[in-house]
Amino acid sequence: MSVSMTPDRPPQFDAADIGALAHLYRGELYRSTVWRTRLDATTNWAVVTTGIALSLTFSSPTASPLPLVLVGLLVAVFLCIETRRYRFFDFWRVRAHVLEVHFFGPILRGQGVRVDNGWNETLYRDYRAPNLHITFLEAAGRRLRSNYGWIFGIQVTAYIGKLLIHPVPVPTLNDLWERAAIGPIPGQIVLLAGFVFHGIWIAIAIMTLTKRRGVKRTRPRHPQTDALLKLARGED
Repeated sequence: MSVSMTPDRPPQFDAADIGALAHLYRGELYRSTVWRTRLDATTNWAVVTTGIALSLTFSSPTASPLPLVLVGLLVAVFLCIETRRYRFFDFWRVRAHVLEVHFFGPILRGQGVRVDNGWNETLYRDYRAPNLHITFLEAAGRRLRSNYGWIFGIQVTAYIGKLLIHPVPVPTLNDLWERAAIGPIPGQIVLLAGFVFHGIWIAIAIMTLTKRRGVKRTRPRHPQTDALLKLARGED
């Protein structure tokens, strides 16, 4: 990248440099999009398998609630896979966002390319020594709050409904333990294990809630009118 510098004026990028940075942005945006698509794939797997488990569990009065238990474990595996994918999606998204804000932003404002805050050096160091910007637990918490919390919630609701009211309302507590039992495993242990299983996900979602990016940042107030929409409509 050819950058001319003088003691009293900022670095100047020529047309070739700006074109190269534009292609770099396209590459980062493409990789971010690819990993975003992979996130949708694992979420779809979780939704489809949950639907199949619901169909099997409520297919007949004698059907076992075991498919819901097994699919809960399978969805947990999908969550772990999606968490890893989200970390890489976030990695590429951050790079693209840096270019949008610090490269294209000043150009849109008519200021040309600015590097006075050192964003180019920071981005260069990240290329030299790449580093994921979000931990596994933080990524899991985000996916739980966005998608998987709802999926687990549907599974728990369906499982409790199967035990309590399908095919007929459970008459006594002993009958509930009997319905929840899996082979030689007593129903009390099965329900306790389920409580611990879902309690872990709830704890992760809550603990990582305060670690969101910009959680303490002062955000500008939303304007009363949508200026960008007015511009798109051709309004003054």
